[in-house]
Amino acid sequence: MNKAFNNYAQAAESLYTYLHGHLGMNREQLIMISDRITVRKFDRKCSVITPGEVDHYFNFIITGAARKYVLGGKKEFTIQLATEGHFIHDELSFFTQKPSECYIETIEATEFFSIRYDDLERLYTEMPELNRFARLMLGEMFLKKEIRDTSYMRFTPRERFLQYVEQHPDVLQRVSQKYIASFLHIKPETFSRLKHLLKEKGNP
Repeated sequence: MNKAFNNYAQAAESLYTYLHGHLGMNREQLIMISDRITVRKFDRKCSVITPGEVDHYFNFIITGAARKYVLGGKKEFTIQLATEGHFIHDELSFFTQKPSECYIETIEATEFFSIRYDDLERLYTEMPELNRFARLMLGEMFLKKEIRDTSYMRFTPRERFLQYVEQHPDVLQRVSQKYIASFLHIKPETFSRLKHLLKEKGNP
C-alpha cells in the first residue's frame, strides 16, 4: 500500500469499511487500487471544480467538509453536503469526461483520497471485478438522489429538517445555515424557526 495512503490509516479503514460493506470489496482488492490513490489537500473555501472544467477525480473525504452546488440565475442551489467518510465529485462530468455544470467547494480545510479517471479506467482492465463495484456504486448514488428528490414532495420542511439533524447531528455546527437550508429546499426564515425550536427542546 502506498506511503501516502498508509499515513492516513484511520481514513483508509473508513474507506475500506464503506467499500466492503456496500460493494463487497476485500482488503486485497483495496490494496491493489491504493497505488492509484493520491492525497489532495485544499484550504477552506477553495474551488475543487467549477463549470466548464472536466472533473478528473473521484474523491473520498479524509477530513473536512465540502459542498456541491449549481447556479440558477444569481441563486445558489446546494445539491450535496459531504463530510468525512463520504464521496464527492461531479458524477456526470467524471463518468462522461465532459465539462462540469456545477461547483464543488470546500467548506473547511479538506483532504481527499482521490483517484483519476484514467487510472480508474486502467483498473477496470486489471481488475474486471471493479466494473461490478463501479456499477453498484453508481446505483447507490442514484438511489440516494432519488430518495432525496422524493423527500421534497413527501415530507414537510419540518420533517426534512428533523430527519437531517438526526442523521447528521454535527453538520449544524460545521456548515453554514444557508447551505443546509438550500440543500433541504427550506426557506432560510423557516430554517431559522426550526433551528430555534430545536434549541428550545434542548438539542445543540
